[in-house]
Amino acid sequence: MERIQKLGKDQKVQIKLSDHFDYKRLLRFVLPSIIMMIFTSIYGVVDGLFVSNYVGKTPFAALNLIMPLLMMLGALGFMIGTGGNAIVAKSLGEGKREKANEYFSMLVLVTVFGGILLSVVGQIFLPLIARLLGAENEMLKNCILYGRILLVSLPAFMLQNVFQSFLVTAEKPKLGLFITVAAGVTNIVLDFLFIAVFHWGLAGAAIATAMSETVGGVVPLLYFIRKNSSLLRLTRTKFNGRILAKTCINGSSELMTNISMSLVNMLYNFQLMRIAGENGVAAYGVIMYVNFIFVAIYIGYSIGSAPIIGYHYGAGNTEELKNLFGRSLKLVGVFGIILAALAELLAFPLTKLFVGYDRELFSLTCHGFRIYALAFLINGFNIFGSAFFTALSNGVISAVISFLRTLLFQVSAVLLLPVFLGTDGIWLAIVAAEVMALVVTITFWIKEKRRYHYI
Repeated sequence: MERIQKLGKDQKVQIKLSDHFDYKRLLRFVLPSIIMMIFTSIYGVVDGLFVSNYVGKTPFAALNLIMPLLMMLGALGFMIGTGGNAIVAKSLGEGKREKANEYFSMLVLVTVFGGILLSVVGQIFLPLIARLLGAENEMLKNCILYGRILLVSLPAFMLQNVFQSFLVTAEKPKLGLFITVAAGVTNIVLDFLFIAVFHWGLAGAAIATAMSETVGGVVPLLYFIRKNSSLLRLTRTKFNGRILAKTCINGSSELMTNISMSLVNMLYNFQLMRIAGENGVAAYGVIMYVNFIFVAIYIGYSIGSAPIIGYHYGAGNTEELKNLFGRSLKLVGVFGIILAALAELLAFPLTKLFVGYDRELFSLTCHGFRIYALAFLINGFNIFGSAFFTALSNGVISAVISFLRTLLFQVSAVLLLPVFLGTDGIWLAIVAAEVMALVVTITFWIKEKRRYHYI
């Protein structure tokens, strides 16, 4: 009798994609994804923190110079995870569980083979790209050292990005959180050992990150290979070009977002190297680390809510789509106010934590971050807007929002504003780009409301 009561209680507590979501249930469901993304960002930041304080300013600048390239190569995982997730969630909503598992298995295999191919190509062209980014002498050596070690773990990193989305669709967000925390703790502990204790320098930071990415990618792979209690499992599959193409189209916004962010980061670094030198690149690196943590909340919410949106869209439940859309806008607005206020309050201590040893660099970084932080009021709506249309299987609109937001608007702003405002123009570029992107996002929301009935 006690076992039956306990089972009934567990079933009552477990949240299903098919449920009606009030604020409490919605936040409970997306919270593991938010925490997962925050941890992913934090353990990426740890490398920079240890390298800056224990290895030096030049290796720290080199790490930040080459990191956008590594993120760009790993963007295939984000594309497959988000684009394929929408297809799999929709199939589950239509009651086609066998097909959902077949699609899921094929996309995981594509990720593995794609990761190996990109890893090999990256190893070949890494020195050339580092030189094109402006790296010379010691900085060039550091870029190549850090990049080549992390390229070895690229397939695992891409799998980690894929499973972050699919674990939510499998109704196992807490497992995704546990795996991410385990990967994060691995990175933090190994960073301390390899850099602070063993004094392996920049190589130690790269090895620690590579090993943590391996944990994040391989553990969920092992989970889905065996029998499990989730909605998804890796099964026998075959190549399906139509589904892969649809996945790429659906996930093109996330691919575009990550590639665009990487390209824009390279452009930022190029402009800062030209205007402010090595200090400018180091300052931007600190700002990006903190930005990753703050924006992770929006990305985590979007990842966590997308399977729900995709499921109810597949089930034809327009009332729940209206409910999810309205509540999400209000939550994103509240997040924006809180994050912008926190960023202004924490600018001084966070900057000191990274570069407190250099007065000029500290002043430049703190001032830049306080300007940059204004973007947190706006960018959550654009991130959610893009993810929302991806969940509705409209990859074209999602890609347009991402392309304009992360590439066209930012490139235009970062090239134009410094002409009139100097270094401040670089920090303001993100704010200007997000404002322009918000106009586009709202326009699409209004234009498509009759097609999807979410308003």
